[in-house]
Amino acid sequence: MSELRELYQEVILDHHKRPRNFGALAEANRHADGHNPLCGDRITVHVDVENGEIRGVSFEGAGCAISRASASLMTDAVKGRPVDHAERLVEEFRHMVTGPADAALEERLGKLAVLCGVREFPSRVKCASLAWHTLHAALAGGTGQVSTESPDPAHGK
Repeated sequence: MSELRELYQEVILDHHKRPRNFGALAEANRHADGHNPLCGDRITVHVDVENGEIRGVSFEGAGCAISRASASLMTDAVKGRPVDHAERLVEEFRHMVTGPADAALEERLGKLAVLCGVREFPSRVKCASLAWHTLHAALAGGTGQVSTESPDPAHGK
C-alpha cells in the first residue's frame, strides 16, 4: 500500500508543479470564481461549451498543492466530454472525497482516485473539491461565484 500512496503523491505533486490547462481560455463562454477561505485557495474556471460538449476548459488562480492538482486533473477529465458527463463526475468526485471508501467508484474515476486519500483529512476535502464546485457553477449558468463555506458550494448557494 505504501508504493501506491507514493505513486499518488507523485501524481499530485506533478499536477501541482506542472498543471494542465492552466491559464485563461480566450474562447470560454462560461466562467466561475471559487474561494476556499480556510486555506486561501482562489480559482477561476473557464469553460467553452458548445452543443452540450465541453470543447475547452482551463483554470487560473493560486492555491495549495491539493487544490491545484485537483483542478489540473479535473480539466483533463472533462475536456472534450458532454456536460452531463462532467456533472456526473462532479457528484462522483464529491462522493469519493466525502464518503466511505468505495473501490468501484475509485476504479471508475481512474486518475482522479489519486485524491481519494483526502477523505481522511477533512480540512483538505475543501481544497480538493473547490475546482469541482467552481466547474459546476460555471456549467450551471455562465458566470458564478462559489465559496467552500457556502451551505451548498456545489450549487453556488
